[in-house]
Amino acid sequence: MSSDKNTTEITLLDRKYLIACPPKEQDNLLQAARHLNKKMLEIRHAGKVLSLERLAIIAALNITNEFLQLDAANLNRDAKIVQLNHKMDSALAELDTLVESRKLP
Repeated sequence: MSSDKNTTEITLLDRKYLIACPPKEQDNLLQAARHLNKKMLEIRHAGKVLSLERLAIIAALNITNEFLQLDAANLNRDAKIVQLNHKMDSALAELDTLVESRKLP
């Protein structure tokens, strides 16, 4: 382990794990662990008793699916922003043309 990493303790389903992590990323790691723990608890409470490994895999798949949906939504939003910027640029160019055509000689 390099000297720029600290060991951070996280808890998943009442089991403690030590994870090496740079100090500046510790808060993100803890937040991610809380989110994963919440998802694993939801799956466990939803039905059958599953092994820890299966709970982790299903939670990882669910979280990845959520991420991909959000990523696609962001791409759509970005495309709409680009489209609106083009419309604004066209409208401003048209306005500039109108202003130039009305200037006094």
